[in-house]
Amino acid sequence: MAALLPVILLAALVAAFLGIGRAHAEDIACNGVNLLDSWEKTAPDRIDRIEAEAALVPNGTGTFWKIEKPGVPPSYLLGTMHVTDPRVLTMPKGAPEAFTAASTVIVESDEILDEKKAQVALFSDPSLTMFTDGSTIESYLDADQKVILTEGLKARGLPLATVARMKPWMIASFVSLPPCELGRKAGGAVFLDQKLAQDAVSQGKTLKGLETIVEQIQALNDLPMAFHVSALVDTLKLGNLVEDAMETTTELYLDGRIATIMPMLKAASQTVEGSDSEQEAVAFEQRIVTDRNHVMATRARESLDTGNVFMAVGALHLPGPEGVVELLRKDGFTLTVMPRT
Repeated sequence: MAALLPVILLAALVAAFLGIGRAHAEDIACNGVNLLDSWEKTAPDRIDRIEAEAALVPNGTGTFWKIEKPGVPPSYLLGTMHVTDPRVLTMPKGAPEAFTAASTVIVESDEILDEKKAQVALFSDPSLTMFTDGSTIESYLDADQKVILTEGLKARGLPLATVARMKPWMIASFVSLPPCELGRKAGGAVFLDQKLAQDAVSQGKTLKGLETIVEQIQALNDLPMAFHVSALVDTLKLGNLVEDAMETTTELYLDGRIATIMPMLKAASQTVEGSDSEQEAVAFEQRIVTDRNHVMATRARESLDTGNVFMAVGALHLPGPEGVVELLRKDGFTLTVMPRT
């Protein structure tokens, strides 16, 4: 279940594009707790394993980076989360000033500015979101999985029959996010990337997107259906632990401990019986994270060569030997993590 967090965060992005949750405008409190705080008392060995794994990841700490190249003004790179948590909307030290000074703003997709246009683009190819071959989600479920999915949807007021023709990543947009996040979205709250895009346009800056929503969903569509079904069912099996995982992820993000997020989530998933295979999890990370890292770095290069850019992408795209930070270094840029205080 190492892919759980990317599933949740991609679900958050899809939910933003499609306006999911807008029909349920409720003020719902967030009830998640930090799992690491609990494990420090109950499972210190688990903490040691998480920290050891995180320590092996290059560029694993920090969300705000300075990008330099001789002869051009410096640019900046901010790792984000696609959620509406007010804590996440507050950028780290130095980032607001860097944004104000930038002439160009780069985000993952500039389609976040126009939800209706994004929906038209997404639904132009029904196979990206729906089963078009006569099958349904039930065609891919065994008996136990069907019970789990049916009950999980029922708890959220969604009969299985109403979503049966949706691809599992679409269903995940309804069930993988904590109620408080859906409630904020329902009230019209934006996530940080959206706010940056809106502010860039209102301030007359050049706004550029690195991907389209169709490309992002196509990346999901490229993976085996069995993997998506398993990830969806496993997410439902976590129950309220999803809220704890999101809270822990948020606090790690705010602390700049990005490389700790995936090992933490892997440890959380091991508390639930049954998970996706390691091979499938690696395939997910390759297609959804690593492959897209290369796309982002390549498409950002021309603007970064000019300088004075503020670039914001999901924080999970920053660390690792093939993360955006390291890929930009290989392109000749110098990247330095900015101090948090």
